[in-house]
Amino acid sequence: SSGINAEYGGACDGEIRAWNVTTKESMCAVPAHSGFVRGMGINQAGNMLVSVGDDQMVKMWNVQDMLQKSTVDPSSTIPSKSLLTGIDYQWGGSSDTFATCGTSVGIWNINRNEPLRNFTWGVDTITSLVFNKVETYLLASTAQDRNIVLYDCRENNPLRKVVLSQKTNQIAFNPMEAFNFTAACDDNNLYTFDMRKLSSPLNVHMGHVMAVMCVGYSPTGKELVSGSYDKTIRIFETTKGRSKEIYHTKRMQRVFCTHYSADSKFILTGSDETNIRLWKSLAWSKLGPLGAREQTAYNYDKKLIQRYANHPQVKRIARHRNTPKMVKSISKEHTVIRSAKRVKEENRRKHSKPGTVPRVAERAKHVVSEDS
Repeated sequence: SSGINAEYGGACDGEIRAWNVTTKESMCAVPAHSGFVRGMGINQAGNMLVSVGDDQMVKMWNVQDMLQKSTVDPSSTIPSKSLLTGIDYQWGGSSDTFATCGTSVGIWNINRNEPLRNFTWGVDTITSLVFNKVETYLLASTAQDRNIVLYDCRENNPLRKVVLSQKTNQIAFNPMEAFNFTAACDDNNLYTFDMRKLSSPLNVHMGHVMAVMCVGYSPTGKELVSGSYDKTIRIFETTKGRSKEIYHTKRMQRVFCTHYSADSKFILTGSDETNIRLWKSLAWSKLGPLGAREQTAYNYDKKLIQRYANHPQVKRIARHRNTPKMVKSISKEHTVIRSAKRVKEENRRKHSKPGTVPRVAERAKHVVSEDS
C-alpha cells in the first residue's frame, strides 16, 4: 500500500500528481494524458491506479513505481474506441476489475485489452459512475438525459433506472448502508435514495444556491459532504435536510470534487482555481492529541450543549453560520420564489374543484419516472 497519507489528483493539463497530506508536499507528478484527466480510481490495496482522459486512453499505473520516480511509464495502456468520461475501481482486497463510462458502461479486467461486457440504457453520454463499497458488484451511473442507472457487473443487463427532473452530476454510496446512495443534482439539491424503492427519495438535502457538482460520504456513513457551483462546501447529516456546516474562502472558486479522509477527520476538495484544499470535518476540533483536562472540558461543553439544545439562544448560536454575500442574496431570492409558488398553488387549490389540485410532497416532486 502507498500509505494512508497519500492523495492523488488529476488536472486539466493531463497531469497526475501524488501528494503527501501530512507534509502538504508533492511526492511526484506524471504527465499522464493529453487533455483533461477525466477520472481516476485506485484499488483497495493502494498499489494500482487507473486513469482515463480526453485522449481516449485507459492507463494503469504501479503506485510504488510512480512514487519512487519523478517520471514513469504506465504499466499498461488500452486505447478506447470512444471518449471516456469516468472510471472507478471495484472495492475489494484482491479485485482486478474496474469500470469506465462514456457512450456505455464497460466492465474491464486489468489483464485484458477488451471490456468483459458493456451496458447501455438510453443514447446520451454517461457522465460518471461509482462502485458500491459494501455490495461490491453493484455500481451506479449518471447520464446527460437525467437518469440514474443501477448495474450488477455479474449480469448482462442493467438492473433499474430512475429519471429525475434535473441532471445528476455525481453519485456516492453510503459505506455503512449498502442500499442507500446520494445524488448531487443541477437543481441545487441532493437526494438520498434507497435503491429498493426509487419512486421517492428518503431525504432531500437543501441549502446550495447553484448546481451541486460533487458528493462524498464519510467512512462512518453518518455524514456527507457536497461541493457546488456557488463556491461553497456543505456538510450534511444523512438524516437531516439542512447542512450543519458551510465552508468557503474568498479565493476558492467552483468546487468539482470532494472526498473524506479514511479517518473521517478531514475533507479534501478540488476547485476551479487549480487548488486542492484540506479542511477539518469538525471545524472547532483541535489538531493533535488532547490532554486529560482538555478532553474533560471538551466532554463537559458537549454535554452542556446537548442539555440546553432547545433553548432559543443556544439554538440560534448553534445554527448560525456566516455565508458569502452572493450566496445569501441568491438564497433570499429563492425563498421569495418558493413562497410565491406556494401562494399561487394555494390560490389555484381554493378556486378549483376539490381534489383537482392535489398536495404533492417535496420528496415526490423531483422523480419523473422509474423503470426496471
